[in-house]
Amino acid sequence: MFNFGRDNVKSNNNSQGASLLDGLRKAWLLIFLVMMAMFIRGGNLFGERANVTNLAEISDNTDEFMGKSVTINSEATGKVGSTAFTVSDQKFLAGQPLVVINASGKPFDLLPNQNTPIQVTGEVRNLVIPEIEQEYNLNIQDQNYTDYVNKPAIIARHLALAPQLTQINQNPEQYYGRQVVVTGKVGNININSPVILTLNQGQLFGEQDLVVLLKAPATIAINQGQSVSVVGEVRPFVVADIERDYNFTWDDNVRRQLQAEYGNRNVLIADTVYPY
Repeated sequence: MFNFGRDNVKSNNNSQGASLLDGLRKAWLLIFLVMMAMFIRGGNLFGERANVTNLAEISDNTDEFMGKSVTINSEATGKVGSTAFTVSDQKFLAGQPLVVINASGKPFDLLPNQNTPIQVTGEVRNLVIPEIEQEYNLNIQDQNYTDYVNKPAIIARHLALAPQLTQINQNPEQYYGRQVVVTGKVGNININSPVILTLNQGQLFGEQDLVVLLKAPATIAINQGQSVSVVGEVRPFVVADIERDYNFTWDDNVRRQLQAEYGNRNVLIADTVYPY
């Protein structure tokens, strides 16, 4: 007749069950947040492959590329005004140069010798100066562009030097402090913290590998011999400067090891790595 005991047992069981479910939900939420944090931390480092378009393709299919974003890799053939330069291909517009206008919001200076390729990502447009100025918030000096008006141009959102490993090894100072895109094969890999790998150009005898320091742990597999492109900054491997500028926190043993192995080398501090 009286069932207070059974009701209390049921109540306790229900309460324990609810607490267990709540605990499981919180645990899964914590795991999810940790995984997302790891993904976001590494997601900026490993990007998708940039599909490089040949200038001849744009020449043969100008209407098809008009208004679309492209990535090209070409040497500059001349400077136009203060914010543009030309690139050229023998097949492009019968050898006529294509003008690239810097709309990245960051200064981009050509190297004095201009023999280093430049990787440009931007939109192919017909160069109608008033439209380009308004849409991209630019102030274009019309008198410098008289030869290029109403012709195809690339309005660049991103620009980076794209030197060969040989060019970096021969004259590294001209790339210091500049963002570069470097392509090569992965040589040695150090998976400890910090993650360091080397890039080479295959079987080129006597060519020194370029040291690459990853700013974040790898979230995808990087294999020896794999072809990759690395976007980052070239600088001397000065342990104290790198630790300060990139907020690394290395202990004394790691500092001594890095200094001993790489102290007299140049290093590419990687912002992005993608398969090539």
